[in-house]
Amino acid sequence: MLTRRFLRIKVLQALYAYIESGESNINNGIKNLLDSIDKLYELFIWQLSFLVETKRFAANKITENRHKFIPTYDDLHPNMKYVNNRLLNLIEDNVDFKKQEAALKINWADDHQDVVKKYYMMMKDTQEYKKYMADKNESFSSDKKFIVEMVMKYFADLDVLQDFYEDKSIYFCDDYHLVSSMLIEFFTKMKNFDVNSKLPSIYKSDTAEEKADEKFVQMLFRETLAHNEEFGKLIADNTNNWEKERICLMDMIILKMALAEFVCFPYIPVKVTMNEYIEISKYFSTPKSKIFVNGILDKLAKKLAEAGRIEKKGLGLLEK
Repeated sequence: MLTRRFLRIKVLQALYAYIESGESNINNGIKNLLDSIDKLYELFIWQLSFLVETKRFAANKITENRHKFIPTYDDLHPNMKYVNNRLLNLIEDNVDFKKQEAALKINWADDHQDVVKKYYMMMKDTQEYKKYMADKNESFSSDKKFIVEMVMKYFADLDVLQDFYEDKSIYFCDDYHLVSSMLIEFFTKMKNFDVNSKLPSIYKSDTAEEKADEKFVQMLFRETLAHNEEFGKLIADNTNNWEKERICLMDMIILKMALAEFVCFPYIPVKVTMNEYIEISKYFSTPKSKIFVNGILDKLAKKLAEAGRIEKKGLGLLEK
């Protein structure tokens, strides 16, 4: 379920925390990395549950309004479009989702209804909600589009939800925006998903690939640290007009991780590695990092190839 980009980001975060903390035990760093990936998936389930709970909240409000002492016409004839959202209903009825939600003991109704209410009231005031509720188009596609729009446009600045997760876990706080991207990807790519479908897992579902993904994150973490001094010198020697100390820590880690993939991962194409870390640098470093990372990696890929340090196999042949 987690694409290699998400996994690379988790390694980046783990390396940053490892270096900043002054930790010297790599095994402790690996354990923290794997724990953080587990917590990332937990937050994914929490966020699915939160979206489903907003639909449940809307249904309860409709029931309450119908039982007013003097209900209005709208109270008696409510717009049921959000309550009947096909995407949210499908997730709510999914057997695996129910199992995951129960395992994490998630209970918004009793413990955190104020958080749900604040989001729901905010959502009702958005133009996207008003347009969605007025639209006569009834389809899974339109229902999905609305949920994706809400996550994409509003979750980033949803302080009430971020504050709630910050109180629950430091991991949740760190991964909040990453999980929003995971939700969008999951919803966008959702095909042939029904009540009996398995939710996407942390790693790929195939046993061999699952082990390969877990091995990938551990190896990337270890190899980046194992070549820390070597790669640091290589970067410093090839950054004209830049002293090593002037390169921000996040950029340095991004560059070292990419170099580790160039040298130590024969089945990952150079172009794939470059594209991945250039994209990651857009979101996890300075505004100019994309150009800087692109230029340095392009130069170092050529130098390492000329020195015979990059040996790619199969589809991973060096292509420039």
